[in-house]
This record gives sequence, structure tokens and C-alpha cells, in this order.
Amino acid sequence: QVRLVESGGGLVQPGGSLRLSCAASGSIFSRSTMGWYRQAPGKQRELVEAITRGGSTNYADSVKGRFTISRDNAKNMVYLQMNNLKPEDTAVYYCNARWSSVQDQWGQGTQVTVSS
Repeated sequence: QVRLVESGGGLVQPGGSLRLSCAASGSIFSRSTMGWYRQAPGKQRELVEAITRGGSTNYADSVKGRFTISRDNAKNMVYLQMNNLKPEDTAVYYCNARWSSVQDQWGQGTQVTVSS
């Protein structure tokens, strides 16, 4: 099992930046694909960006060129650098670890609000 704790959310003006962090406990981290998802009010949870244990990434078109996911396997950490934030990026952001097709774990989420 793995426990995930997100941090780094907050209120930021349009065009600003935030870096989200996800701290993972447990031995599965290094074998997991790590992802950041988000859920806005009234909408379904959606994938923002994910990174495999080998470092391959995939991301939503809406964040292309603005968000970057990274991981530090030595520290059991995954990050999401968010630049040029837009009001439509406002959501609760969740960290996810997936180590098999049927096994994954979610963090509790961190709120990101982009508003002037």
C-alpha cells in the first residue's frame, strides 16, 4: 500500500505559478505510475498529467506547455509545476499512484484557485 499527501495548493492570480507536491509513503512508489488529476465543481475528475516509473509522461491537451510533472524516486515525491495558470485550472488536484491495472491509491486533494 501507499499513502499520499498533497501540498502546495492555494489562491493565485491568472498568469501565476504554483508547484504541487505529493509525498508518498510505502515501498510501492518506485513501481507506480504517478498522476495528477483534478476535479472542478460539477465536473468529472480528469487526468492532468502522469509519469511512469521510467519517466515517460502524458498530459491533457489543456495543460500542454504550461504544466510539468516530475518525480524523485529517492525521496518518494512527485511534483506538478503549473505555470501561466488560468481561471479554468481552478479545481481540487489529486495525486494518484497506480501499480497495477486494478490497484491504485488517491491522496486527499489540494485546492487550487485561480482568480484575480
